[in-house]
Amino acid sequence: MTAMEGLENLDGITSDPGEMTSAFSGFPSGVAALSARVHGDPTVMVVSSFAVGVSHNPPMVSFAAQHTSTTWPVLSRARAIGVSVLGEGHSDKARQLSSRSKAGRFADLRTVEAESGAIFLDGAPVWLECTVEHSYPAGDHDIIVLRVLAMRSDDERSPLVWHRRTLKMLGS
Repeated sequence: MTAMEGLENLDGITSDPGEMTSAFSGFPSGVAALSARVHGDPTVMVVSSFAVGVSHNPPMVSFAAQHTSTTWPVLSRARAIGVSVLGEGHSDKARQLSSRSKAGRFADLRTVEAESGAIFLDGAPVWLECTVEHSYPAGDHDIIVLRVLAMRSDDERSPLVWHRRTLKMLGS
């Protein structure tokens, strides 16, 4: 079969936003909690659009923030942001961390706070202490590029991925 075979019937191709969301959900992505103390209050948002390797020198990562987010405008003012890649022990906490009720997001969670105010989740396979480097408009989102100031990783812990609208363990 050549690369062009199977493309002769484009009837099923669409740009419908609902279909696009469904199609995009077929691409597994990392899940991270971005958190910091802002004006004395712990603030967190969960992102499934997190990407590493944006740049290695200087080290940078990125994620997409929806324009409708009420958390990102607050979190973006933090001196530093803790990025915790969610791991095997966080699957039941992911919904709590992203709940509409901001008051209960950190309830019963073990965290570590850096001097910068960056907050990290205990048990995460990767911690990144970051600052906001760039923000680029991208449709109904902004692409946020974070500069990594410090990092820690634990090879013994497995990360979670977001796939088909479900959190799943990354198989070894």
